[in-house]
Amino acid sequence: QVQLVESGGGVAQAGDSLTLSCIVSGVTTFGDYGVGWFRQAPGKDREFVATISLAGTLKIYDDSVKGRFTISRDNDKKAAYLQMNSLKPEDTAVYYCGARVGWLYHEPYSEADFTSWGAGTQVTVSS
Repeated sequence: QVQLVESGGGVAQAGDSLTLSCIVSGVTTFGDYGVGWFRQAPGKDREFVATISLAGTLKIYDDSVKGRFTISRDNDKKAAYLQMNSLKPEDTAVYYCGARVGWLYHEPYSEADFTSWGAGTQVTVSS
C-alpha cells in the first residue's frame, strides 16, 4: 500500500521560503509514480499546485505559483519536494502530496488524477 508523508510546513512571513517534503513508502520503484502537490485553504476546494513526471523532466505549475515554486523529486530516496519562494499570504493552506502509477501530460490537473495521498502539512504565511 502506497503511503505518503508530507513535512516541512510551518509559519512564515510574506517573502520567506519553505521547502516541503513528501516521503513515499510501500512502492518498489518510485520512478513509476507521478507526483503532484495540491493545497486546500479554509473553506475552499483542494487545488492543483504542481506536478512532476516520472523522471522529473517535465514539471507543470499552476499560474498562481509559477516562477515562485519549484517541484522536484529524488527517485532513489523515494521523495518529492516543493520549494516555495516569495511566499504570499494567499499561499496559506494545507499542502498535500499525491501519487499515481504513471504520469500523463494534460491540463488542468485535478485530485482525480492521483490515487494516493498524504495527510497534509500546514503552511501559514503572514503579511
